Amino acid sequence: MAKKTSLRDFQTYLAGRLKTAALGKGGASWLGIQAGEDSWLVDLSDSGEIVQAPQLTSVPLARPWFAGIANIRGNLHAVTDFSLFCGGQPTPQNASTRLLLVGVKHGSNAALLVSRMLGLKNPEDFTPAPADSKLPGWAAASYTDRQGKVWHKLSVRDLLVDQDFMNIGA
Repeated sequence: MAKKTSLRDFQTYLAGRLKTAALGKGGASWLGIQAGEDSWLVDLSDSGEIVQAPQLTSVPLARPWFAGIANIRGNLHAVTDFSLFCGGQPTPQNASTRLLLVGVKHGSNAALLVSRMLGLKNPEDFTPAPADSKLPGWAAASYTDRQGKVWHKLSVRDLLVDQDFMNIGA
């Protein structure tokens, strides 16, 4: 049976790993997230803080995938339902739903609403998969894990400059 870890312990551990990655120390790591039915990998150095999904304030005349605005410790974050943005189903709000604050490192208060966190992943456990030409540039790389499951690699920097992502107006 898997060892259970509290969210606080996981966030403390992840914060330490993020700090180490930002300093360029330690091995490369990826953060696994689930958005709808898809599994995604994010460079640990590009991933930001993970928080329980708070109450969101809706924004009128926004695209359906724009979930709203979240107040995280006094800072407003623009929240994108990542599954819906990628063409999937809306992310249900439940105990597993999280916000991944991805934009802070890049000077943007952007957050992704995801179904759940899948933990830290070692790049050595993945093999490159054939590129999917249907995916946008910020998701061009795909990998297969040892169980044969396909994961998409999210380039946070490319996502944050994507014109479609930045244009929330309906």
